[in-house]
Amino acid sequence: MRVGPNRWRFLQQSLSNLDDRLKALGSALLVIRGKPEEVFPKLFKTWNVKCITFENDIEPYAKKRDEQIEAMAKDAGIKVIQKVSHTLYSPAKILNANMGKVPLTYQKFVSVAEGLGPPPAAVDEPKKVPPGYSQILESRELKIPKEEDIFGNTNVPTLEELGLDESKLEPCLYPGGEAEALQRMQICLAKKAWICDFEKPNTSPNSLIPSTTVLSPYLKFGCLSPRLFFHELNKIIQGRKHSKPPVSLVGQMYWREFYYVVGFATPNYDRMVGNSICCQIPWGNNQEHLKAWTEGRTGYPFIDAIMTQLRKEGWIHHLARHAVACFLTRGDLWISWEEGQKVFEELLLDADWALNAGNWMWLSASAFFHQYFRVYSPVVFGKKTDKFGDYIKKYLPILKKYPVEYIYEPWNAPLSVQKAAGCIIGTDYPRPIVKHEVVSKENIAKMNAAYKANKANKGEAGRIYNIITKYAFIIMWL
Repeated sequence: MRVGPNRWRFLQQSLSNLDDRLKALGSALLVIRGKPEEVFPKLFKTWNVKCITFENDIEPYAKKRDEQIEAMAKDAGIKVIQKVSHTLYSPAKILNANMGKVPLTYQKFVSVAEGLGPPPAAVDEPKKVPPGYSQILESRELKIPKEEDIFGNTNVPTLEELGLDESKLEPCLYPGGEAEALQRMQICLAKKAWICDFEKPNTSPNSLIPSTTVLSPYLKFGCLSPRLFFHELNKIIQGRKHSKPPVSLVGQMYWREFYYVVGFATPNYDRMVGNSICCQIPWGNNQEHLKAWTEGRTGYPFIDAIMTQLRKEGWIHHLARHAVACFLTRGDLWISWEEGQKVFEELLLDADWALNAGNWMWLSASAFFHQYFRVYSPVVFGKKTDKFGDYIKKYLPILKKYPVEYIYEPWNAPLSVQKAAGCIIGTDYPRPIVKHEVVSKENIAKMNAAYKANKANKGEAGRIYNIITKYAFIIMWL
């Protein structure tokens, strides 16, 4: 699995908090070790299970796993209940409302979703566990005969068990769990004017304190109900002048839903080949460049600072993701978005399969967004919101003594300035691995060629389809 230490820690904290909240209700969380297909048949028999319930999941691995467990349960005469609550709407209902077609634009999705009416409200948490439930959970030890105690340790895994050395972890800025999620949501909801005025493009990608809610990890891990947050936001903006989707906070919730629906209905959604909505682009495979980008060694301070923050903290602003994604793909390095997707999957706290793949396709102009000639500058973009380079100085302290006029382009500083700053470019900090002003123009030409090739291929595929359909119709009548 591509899971970095920050995400493991967030998951472990979330499970621990869930266990604590269940204990307060007279229940507990039992974590069973093992492969689902091997553990569940034993669990069904040992606990005399009559019914299982679980959250619907759209990811390919999860769908295959859940289908397998559901079949096992039904074979054992066990009732199976699946619920949809990780999203505002059921992706299947969105498709049905759109005549079975995938809404491939945000505007179309919003139109379909709002046509269904408001999403269901979040369900209140139970005040106590169902009758009889606590009988099997009187302590951490399962009340079953010793010879049938085949599950061993059922406690929440420790960081050590997950292979992490806590002493080597970076400070935890975003603790996992529902308690933290609800507290952060309330802090956000208290800023009513900020919520009404919120426009995502006007927030800063390189502020020293996050300029957005940072609730995405809590939504991803199920610590915060999207329906609860959605309805709380609507209570605040109702009757007030407020920003609108796609840039508003409600609009951000719709973006999440949009990607979930497209991911739900698109085979091979997380890869280029075999993906019907993805432009087929002959990306390069420069492993040295990929490694430099991943480790924050491109020689472009704005890009390297973002990648450093990502690795240290597990979170970066959405527009910062735009900058590094464009740089890796069509902007500068001409490396496949699939490689960037893997790195984000490992390092982001909020790495979410549907959103991760969807955003990478968008930023690489492989799907959804097609203005490939609009390229983020790894120098100019950061200056718009941080002209003094404070963000760079925080995450790349080796550059902190550089004068403002060179902080984004330290390679242009005279050698005397470099020496005075205690950082020689090419020795203490890398030179740029590419020349943006050169490769960006070359890559725009490559994108233009790829788009033309895709258009031609689709035209040929359409012609062949029409021929096949025509003769199939004739044969049917013969």
